[in-house]
Amino acid sequence: MSAPTKIRASLTGESVEVRLLMQHEMENGRRKDAAGNLIPAWFITEFKVRHLGQVVLEGQFGTSVSKNPYLVFRFRGGSKGDMLSVTWMDNRGDSRVDEAVIS
Repeated sequence: MSAPTKIRASLTGESVEVRLLMQHEMENGRRKDAAGNLIPAWFITEFKVRHLGQVVLEGQFGTSVSKNPYLVFRFRGGSKGDMLSVTWMDNRGDSRVDEAVIS
């Protein structure tokens, strides 16, 4: 099981700035371990960020994204106290949902 996604969301003027740190190993499937065996690919394939149930950002990752992806983005229409949720799924079928309140 992976560690929680670190989420910071703050209202600045008319927009909400969101900072996400998705804690995941993000193996590309081409590295080898000490014994020379390939380490199997393991990476986040898709993610969605929702504000009050509405998707404000969604995307897909592949094997070229580094360990612990970090994203920063802004959207309009949020208010202090509103809830954000981040959902992601990886190529092994594992998924995670984390939430934060806009400050």
